Amino acid sequence: MSAAKVKMREKKMRNQPASVQYPSVLESSTQKNGGDTPVTGGGGAGGEAGGAGPSGFYPNTERPKNPHQRGGWVRGHQRDGGGYAKEMPKYITAGAFARARAAEVSTMLKAVTKTTGSCHVFGALPKHMRRRAMSHNTKRLPCRLRDLANRMREKSLQGGKKKEEAKSKSRKARRRHGNLLLEFNRRQRKNMWLETHIWHAKRFHMVKKWGYCLGDRPTYKCYRSSYRAMSSHCLLQDLSYYCCIELHGEEDKLLASLSQLTSKEAGPTFAAALSLSGQRQGSVVVYRAGQYPMQPLGPVTFLWRPRAQGSTHRQLWIWAHPTTKQDLLLELQTVCQCCEAVLPPVAPAVTPADVVPAIKLEPKPESTPKAKQVTGIKRKQTCKVDGEPPAKKILGDGTRSPTTPVTWKSSSNGIVISDLTMEIVRYRLIGPQSHSFLAETIEAATNCDEMSKSQPSSLWWPEHCKNESKMDLHQQQADVFQLLKGIYSTGDLPSGTVLGLNVDDPRLTLPTKKVKALPSVKQAQEEEEEKRRELMLRGVPAHCCQSNLWERSVRENVTDNKISEQELNRMKSEVLVPGSRLSPTPPQGRVPILLVHQPGKQVGHEMSCWGAGWDLLLPKGWGMAFWVPLTYRGVRIGGLTMSLKHSQNKGAPHFPHDYPDCPAGVRFQEEQEAQLLHKFKRNPPAKRTNYIKHGCLAPFCCPWQQLSEEWELILREGGEEGEGDHRTQTATEADAVMEEAATSRRDVTVVTPPRRVTVLRNRKSLRLLSGWCRPTTSKGQRARRGGELSPLDRSAMKLFLSAHGTSLVWVRLRLLSKGKPELHAMVCVPTTEDLKLLDKESGGGSGPQEPTHRDHFKSRIRRRKKGPKRAAASSLCSDKPEGRESDPRSGSEPNPTTSKGPKSSPQSTPDLTFGLWPDPLPSVTSHCSRVTLGWVTQGDFSLSAGCGEALGFVSVAGLLSTLFSQPVEHRGTLLLRNPASLHYRFTKVNLEV
Repeated sequence: MSAAKVKMREKKMRNQPASVQYPSVLESSTQKNGGDTPVTGGGGAGGEAGGAGPSGFYPNTERPKNPHQRGGWVRGHQRDGGGYAKEMPKYITAGAFARARAAEVSTMLKAVTKTTGSCHVFGALPKHMRRRAMSHNTKRLPCRLRDLANRMREKSLQGGKKKEEAKSKSRKARRRHGNLLLEFNRRQRKNMWLETHIWHAKRFHMVKKWGYCLGDRPTYKCYRSSYRAMSSHCLLQDLSYYCCIELHGEEDKLLASLSQLTSKEAGPTFAAALSLSGQRQGSVVVYRAGQYPMQPLGPVTFLWRPRAQGSTHRQLWIWAHPTTKQDLLLELQTVCQCCEAVLPPVAPAVTPADVVPAIKLEPKPESTPKAKQVTGIKRKQTCKVDGEPPAKKILGDGTRSPTTPVTWKSSSNGIVISDLTMEIVRYRLIGPQSHSFLAETIEAATNCDEMSKSQPSSLWWPEHCKNESKMDLHQQQADVFQLLKGIYSTGDLPSGTVLGLNVDDPRLTLPTKKVKALPSVKQAQEEEEEKRRELMLRGVPAHCCQSNLWERSVRENVTDNKISEQELNRMKSEVLVPGSRLSPTPPQGRVPILLVHQPGKQVGHEMSCWGAGWDLLLPKGWGMAFWVPLTYRGVRIGGLTMSLKHSQNKGAPHFPHDYPDCPAGVRFQEEQEAQLLHKFKRNPPAKRTNYIKHGCLAPFCCPWQQLSEEWELILREGGEEGEGDHRTQTATEADAVMEEAATSRRDVTVVTPPRRVTVLRNRKSLRLLSGWCRPTTSKGQRARRGGELSPLDRSAMKLFLSAHGTSLVWVRLRLLSKGKPELHAMVCVPTTEDLKLLDKESGGGSGPQEPTHRDHFKSRIRRRKKGPKRAAASSLCSDKPEGRESDPRSGSEPNPTTSKGPKSSPQSTPDLTFGLWPDPLPSVTSHCSRVTLGWVTQGDFSLSAGCGEALGFVSVAGLLSTLFSQPVEHRGTLLLRNPASLHYRFTKVNLEV
């Protein structure tokens, strides 16, 4: 019999009683019957065991032996005479027979009442009576089983609701507007989306940074075209991810509190006259309370609301990067004593599970017939849940819980702090024609008709038109905006100028095709020309800087009553002449905005005002209504990469890349190091750059703290002599010193008090240091007058170092020959021979070469790789006599007793990577043949300068020592070397203040 039949019989007989065996009276019969050999036939059910069966009778017949037949149960008669017994038993044991039959009856009853493996009621039916239709139509079951089947079906439906909801919908159902909104809201729970996110996601490479999903760079080539837009036309960026913090209170109390976070030595503060009047936007670096010049938080921009007549109550907006928001908010709460949180009002409607809690829900509709889930309904049809509000687009911060406080007040001084993150949309237009694009896109709001003024309205604009003084102010602001069209370049205006304005919905004047905005070339009248010159000299008048955007009630009213795209398209379709403007303008189509002039390059004398533009501030919900009309005027769109290039061309530090003394800058450097190291390790060792041989200690980071400490030690121990020794040191001697230092520093750990890196931001000291560098007078740069600057001598140097000896200074480096600076390139001090080489070769020369260093860790890495293999081979040889009893894992694990020897010391060295120096690093200043001053944080070929330019930090002590020792004709000449190169290139250092 086949194995399948045996399994089938075992399955059938699993509920049958076990065979009961009794000692046989006739020994011969038991032996002939084969003991345990089964015998078919007799009174046993399904075949009984040999000998005395459970029936209690003893058969008198024998089955002839067949050598070809295997043992086991066989169904039916056999050809050799085997099969059922042919004679009746001679006697029966009554007790045993009754017990066997009772066991069989009980087993049969148990098998009938017990269900099969599945718990369905259909298992109680025979197989020939089961039908597939019984699962959804219980009337096909017998009457005795229908009630039980109905109860089981209801129970399964109640428990399977979650499974039905998780059922995937068709693409058509997923692409419906309501389902799309629910999906988009779900995806915004962790990272916030800007209002232009979907527009960017179709055209940009998106990155997740700082809790937002932001566009990094376009999917098409745009480097040169974006630079041309910033230089000649206009580049548009969405900066709505910047956080806005609002402060309310008395002016003197606000200034007293904010003065603890800034210092006048670093430049204008919150109390600057032009900024305090509300006519200019200010910028300042904020520090922890009373810690200047230590522990900076980062740069912020601020904007005061213009003063109201007869009131000392002021309102202030502070814009900060999202990485500094929490630290800045805590400091503001501390200095303003705002510790009492104001809980937001509880929303009347209940938020559904699929919608983010921050959604502002509509009022609950009246009771309507409820749509319930019905069995057999089509999958594409959607049924509304009882009491569920319709899905709405998230406006504002979708990751914030509705119970999270956003307002804090002080009971002592009355100051109120509010978090307006994602409440105001901010766009930045960069380029000399930014005002032309704005003038083509937006128009001053039109006045309401008399009928709208006479009737009460819930909209803000009809109520605004009823006030004559406000309408006069609106007309004056519109006249100033009209003057902007005749200005040649955006950089001609005073930096930070603010203009408030009320405009019509720009979607009403959207062109049918993309056009390019051009500057106005009309010949202006003499009166208009005089007003334009006044505007360029003094800026916008103070009363025209007022805007309704400062009012929270107006912002909410404008956001809630915005005309939807569907309704606007319907209104346009009803216009008599297709493509013409709607007349009259809908009352919901007026928006208050703020125009803030963004200054361009403010330091240095070259490319003055390059990169100037306008910042456009809007209420939330109106982002795409202004974004699409601007793109239809031909602006170029930029992402995070273009923001970095914009700062690089201006020569300004970019946050958080170029702020090593801020907490956000430290975190950014750690993340950048991890990314670069991961990218480096993805390549095989043969394809990696061996930075050890190139003499580069830190190719992926900049150890600023170690650099400042080493230069402080150099100057303390005698300065010039020690520096000269380092300069004349050969590469082989340096390698020997480095090897000894590396081994000694691993054995001995020196405990030093924690110190923080500081960046020099004192304006007076920066002007003095910039004059000592003597920048070249190239490309129209004006030469400095010598009478304004004190000479650089030893006493002046000691006095300067006593105040800023351990600080870093931001410098701009321009290559004197060909070459392209790269990230983390080393800035070094040239020797006397290098300066002589510069005099011999014209055009900057090729520069000196760094001798190739020796890799001390290459052999250790090879021994470490070979160590486990040798240990595995030795363990296999020693375990051969033991055979299978040995542990197969013992070969791959190193022996801890052998790791203590001198040969296995490389195995104990942690984190050895081919081509990189392990921590701790040796001396960063004297590692190469030229002394290191600092590193580059931004470097590339500059399209504006036509040569390679780099931005970075150098040690103040090292720069002063270098300038003092250099001859006058070569003062400010340094060397720059990329991490993966041995070639030094001459560069000129410049401190632009």
